[in-house]
Amino acid sequence: MFRSLAVALIAVVWLAQMAQAQACRQALLLGLDVSLSVDPQDFTLQREGLSSALLDATVQEAMLRGPGHMELAVFEWSGSFDQKMLIDWTVIASPATLQQIALSLHYTTQETRSGRTALGAALSHARDLLLTRNHCETLTLDISGDGINNSGYAPETVRGELEEVGIGVNALVIETDPNLSFETEPSFGQLTDYFYDNVIIGPSAFVESIVGFDAYKEAIQRKLLRELVPSMVEKRPSRPARLALGADPVRVTP
Repeated sequence: MFRSLAVALIAVVWLAQMAQAQACRQALLLGLDVSLSVDPQDFTLQREGLSSALLDATVQEAMLRGPGHMELAVFEWSGSFDQKMLIDWTVIASPATLQQIALSLHYTTQETRSGRTALGAALSHARDLLLTRNHCETLTLDISGDGINNSGYAPETVRGELEEVGIGVNALVIETDPNLSFETEPSFGQLTDYFYDNVIIGPSAFVESIVGFDAYKEAIQRKLLRELVPSMVEKRPSRPARLALGADPVRVTP
């Protein structure tokens, strides 16, 4: 009798754990670049762009569709020891939840950072945050950046760790205007190549590229839909043609 009760109890616990694991279909973590190259106006364009995307009816429908729910969090990053949570992990239960997140982002202010660009540290930080969501079926990092790694360990040194634990990484790259010249930055189009080669992870991973932060709002909305609706990334080349002068200034497309 006691043995039967013990077996039944184990079965109940196992079923409960399985139900919890199936309840969350995706954990999506967004990382916003706040390094020195991102001035207050650019940060506002990032923050307001993401806020607006979360209020879009199509994005909300994609986030709220079942089966299961999704969980969302947002952090900002710059130097090796400069990461800050803006929105802690939140179960997306209704449009009201997304409205509250959008409102919180609207009133978020940019804090002083080291000024460096530590992509490796940002990936490690994201890994630790996503591993707290290991009850979710899919773990995804959506990272924005406007420069190459110039602080701490390189992003490629930690990509294997993220891949091993099943974390996918997509990127939104903000290219420098080709009419401007910065000796310390990659030439036009090379930053997109850099993120393809060193940052993104996963069979459906992609880079969304824009020129300057003015196009961030449309790009992050497009990017969220590609991450939330798998059919939007099926049958796409893993690497589009390189961004070139005279190409669509909003994104790289196949």
